[in-house]
Amino acid sequence: MSMQRIAVIGAGIAGLTVALRREQLGDRVSLFEASARVGGQLHSEIRDGFVVEHGAEGFVARSEAVPTLALAAGIGDRIVDQLEQRSYRFDGRGLVELLPGEAGRLLGFQVSSDDLGRGIRSFVDGMAELPARLAVELAPRIDLHLQRAIERVSPRPSGVTLRDARGQELEFDAAVIATTARSAASLLGDAFGSVARSLRESALLSSLTVSLAYPRDAIQHPLDGTGFIVPEPDSLGGARAVTFSSNKLPNRAPSGQVLLRSFFRPSEHDLLTLSDAAWAERAEHALAIALSAHGPARHSFVSRWADALPVFDPDHRARVSALETAMRGESSRIWLAGAAFHGSGIDAAIRSGEATALALTA
Repeated sequence: MSMQRIAVIGAGIAGLTVALRREQLGDRVSLFEASARVGGQLHSEIRDGFVVEHGAEGFVARSEAVPTLALAAGIGDRIVDQLEQRSYRFDGRGLVELLPGEAGRLLGFQVSSDDLGRGIRSFVDGMAELPARLAVELAPRIDLHLQRAIERVSPRPSGVTLRDARGQELEFDAAVIATTARSAASLLGDAFGSVARSLRESALLSSLTVSLAYPRDAIQHPLDGTGFIVPEPDSLGGARAVTFSSNKLPNRAPSGQVLLRSFFRPSEHDLLTLSDAAWAERAEHALAIALSAHGPARHSFVSRWADALPVFDPDHRARVSALETAMRGESSRIWLAGAAFHGSGIDAAIRSGEATALALTA
């Protein structure tokens, strides 16, 4: 097949995967990202020797897709393994050890049952190392447009037309939508009507995490595990789980320091109205109860993800299937890719991107 002009909308890990594979096949790729950075929900921060994850903290240990992509990005040797396997639950008084995989089942992780209890892997400088490196590799070879939002995607007889936020129209041979489901509904609503707009009705969950840095001697618990879950979150101010980040993965904290990450499932009201300081105080209080942490944390990092986690219930799967059927029925050159459409998690997002890149050859 001759060279195609491919537009990829969304520079998360799925969009980057599509861009990489199509560029390798000789296509001219334009990658559009509305925000100022690549990676989507893979967002890491390095500060004062701490590696803080604002998004996903790792990928499933048995993944083949992530290491393969890391090799393509030239950072296959930067993968690190989980250090601990033991996990706990808070029973209202202290921590009780769980069976392997029990924590994931109790939290309702949307991953294969085969992945439960096997742990995770990550990168030396956090999960954002992968998309950042992919962007560096791709930048000389594709047209990468950060802070350029696309508002509409429409099929035409010989390809697709994109309209950006400035009203400029751009023509391509094909386009890949690698965004959230709600963004896809807006992008495709004019072209595919209610079958696209119905994606706005799919359930989404919000998440908020607080990472706290302490001197090691401020925590009495040995932290000999990956963390603990909280079956009754109200007992710890709404915290659903806590990860012992600096014991779970290497290179997360300087010597003599620890990094702990508390996970909340906030109400819309609390997400919008509570300050970062209020969330940090809530997390500190939870750790004082569960781990006998004393004194204020030295650093706090609050990460907010509003309506960011898709729920892969039968209704959402049916909506995605109906839209993809409609797009193929119109013989359009538009595809969906990513975890918003084809399964939760980093591994699923990459596999979706790989499959979509192959479909563009057909």
